[in-house]
Amino acid sequence: MTRILSRRMVLSSLAMMPAALATVACSDSGAEAEAQTTAPAAPADGAKPATEAPAAQGTVDMAKLLEPGALPDKVLGKDDAPVTIVEYASMTCPHCAHFNEATFPELKKNYIDTGKVRYILREFPFDPRAEAGFMLARCAGDNYYAMIDVLFRQQMQWAAGENTKDALLQISRLAGFTQESFNACLTDQKLLDQVRAVQRRGADEFKVDSTPTFFINGKTYKGALSIAEMSAIIDPLL
Repeated sequence: MTRILSRRMVLSSLAMMPAALATVACSDSGAEAEAQTTAPAAPADGAKPATEAPAAQGTVDMAKLLEPGALPDKVLGKDDAPVTIVEYASMTCPHCAHFNEATFPELKKNYIDTGKVRYILREFPFDPRAEAGFMLARCAGDNYYAMIDVLFRQQMQWAAGENTKDALLQISRLAGFTQESFNACLTDQKLLDQVRAVQRRGADEFKVDSTPTFFINGKTYKGALSIAEMSAIIDPLL
């Protein structure tokens, strides 16, 4: 499923890619979760999870997973949190967008902001549009996660639209980009190479082949997990 695209500037690639291809390379394992309109609330401390934890689909060496890569990790939460979650995602993956909207706010509120979970998002783009989204998020600096959130929430407007370049520029202007900084970001070959290197490492070293893929304290879970499933995995580790 993974495919590294030919070496060319993302900015010129956006207009060349059919919109229908932008959201196809994504895990199917989150389909049931995507159908949910309201995620169950996380259980209170000490309460028994209402949902059984999904079975892990493999394991990785957590120390190796957390070694520095081509780009510095953008970390949310405390460094000494008892649980670490690393998510590999693609900006054009609808299941990743669903997780961001339906699960992540509760995960952040109940676990990341309370010091229980350290969370890291890593780039795993499948196409030039996803590469562009991640590059703009990186160029947003301290607003990385805010940019990721906006791009996921407006995914259908830019990833599946006919004029991705203009749609991304409009979103980027709201984040403080100018036409010049937008163009500079999307023609930064070094940044593009680094984003692709993060993807290659995920595929080669940790066998990521679909998105979203989560590594939670060394165990692998694939698909857009609900907050109830996340809680069932995390709570026994606290």
